Amino acid sequence: MDWPIAEVARMSGVTARTLRHYDEIGLLPPARIGANGHRYYAQHQLLLLQQILVLRALGLGLPEIGRVLADQVDEVAALRGHHRRLLAERDRIGALARTVSRTIAELEQSRKDGTPMTTVNRPENLFEGVRPAQYEATLRDFPEHAEAVARRVAGMTPQDVEAGQRERTALMIRLAELMAAGHPADAEPVQAEIDAQYRALAGLRAVSTEEYRAMGRACVDNEAWRAAYDTIAPGLSAFQRDAIEAYAAARLD
Repeated sequence: MDWPIAEVARMSGVTARTLRHYDEIGLLPPARIGANGHRYYAQHQLLLLQQILVLRALGLGLPEIGRVLADQVDEVAALRGHHRRLLAERDRIGALARTVSRTIAELEQSRKDGTPMTTVNRPENLFEGVRPAQYEATLRDFPEHAEAVARRVAGMTPQDVEAGQRERTALMIRLAELMAAGHPADAEPVQAEIDAQYRALAGLRAVSTEEYRAMGRACVDNEAWRAAYDTIAPGLSAFQRDAIEAYAAARLD
């Protein structure tokens, strides 16, 4: 039995345009093409599509997914590997959610009675569950910048790399606090945070206005990046995107 592309799109939530793109790049050819020119998919292709979507959800880019699929020899073994990745990601997201929940509770208590935050006194507690992969995932869509980051990281100590990861997470938390306080994306405190972010990016290599805007859109469009932001605060990914757009319009155009 096989299914036409429209039915596969309906079942999977992937657009027919995306399925055609997967075919064009050799990632997911259909089982056959009918006399009417329409693509049809059999069970094998549906299983491959499931793996593609799982790997995309884990933050892999299409070239890397192609390499993973080309290397695998057994569907069950491959799915077990993907399952292990998903369980590890579930545990990481759970740890991050607990971290943010604890930080919120301690911030509220600190503001209420003026007592110091336990989490701040042990700053490593702020970063439980945070892993570099969630930041690196979106850079796969920006290969030139990914190369610049790789060159910078190659000359850094593990402690420097960890410090950079912590600062990026701290930025996300500061933006979440500004959003929760009711500041719009173009407010000066928000734009000050975005300015620091942009200067850090520009310190690696020249970043065009349109590329920076694309990075802002990736905060929402890239699944791994959106999950990293919205785990900290629902809507934070869109807030970051809008703040970058406001910054680009006001200071870079």
